[in-house]
Amino acid sequence: MMWLSTTAMPHRSNWTRSTPPSPIGSEYVASKDSEQRITPRPVIGLPTYLERAKFGSWDHHSAILQNTYVQTVARSGGIPVLLPPDTVAYPELVERLDGLVLTGGADVDPARYGAPPHPSLGETREDRDASEFELFGLARAAELPILAICRGLQVVNIAMGGTLHQHLPDVLGHDEHSGGPGAYTVTDVLTEPGTRVAAIVGSEVKANCHHHQGIAELADGLLVGARALDGGIEAVEAIDGPFLVGVQWHPESDATDDRLMRALVAAAADYRATRNS
Repeated sequence: MMWLSTTAMPHRSNWTRSTPPSPIGSEYVASKDSEQRITPRPVIGLPTYLERAKFGSWDHHSAILQNTYVQTVARSGGIPVLLPPDTVAYPELVERLDGLVLTGGADVDPARYGAPPHPSLGETREDRDASEFELFGLARAAELPILAICRGLQVVNIAMGGTLHQHLPDVLGHDEHSGGPGAYTVTDVLTEPGTRVAAIVGSEVKANCHHHQGIAELADGLLVGARALDGGIEAVEAIDGPFLVGVQWHPESDATDDRLMRALVAAAADYRATRNS
């Protein structure tokens, strides 16, 4: 087995379960088959793209995001709110959120972790980089619960001092994580015992992956929550502190498994209740 990071679980998670487990990962989150709902529902921020889009008779640059993110948040008991990229992330915005999902998207500019661009570097988006790095810093300082997906996981690792492999095929010798244009590869992922990720999704996940980059040096303050069978890091989490989980796969693409989003919404509901008490 090939290990892609020199960080092979130097820490144990300080996270401990405070409530008994439920079939959906948290006692605060409604089952898809029940009428129970969180009241009031926590507000979950979702950063968007800026893309040229056509709708009706219009053809404009638009703030857009795949509806699967919106549906997953709503189905999990949260209120999804789209956050267009801006060069400034405002504290007033974070004050109105109960949780944050750092969404997938373009490659992060490698200058942010001190590396020259690789020939296979994909398109980067400075507007999203500028907005989301600052948004993550503000959200983390406010102890906002955060779920980071694909690019989002990479933003978290870089923001906290880690680095990326800019093109995994150079390291792994295969491109089986990339999925091809507009498609996912189903990857077998094994979680690390005792982690928050393992408590949420169990010991093994069939993960929908679409990425050609991955974590190289793991940031201080994070630990590995899961790996692919080839050794690549597929999930991380904060060693301690508020809910911070990042996955390299796309849980929002699987409507049959909302456990990660439901765990975020549960943490966001707790955050809202504590803040308003």
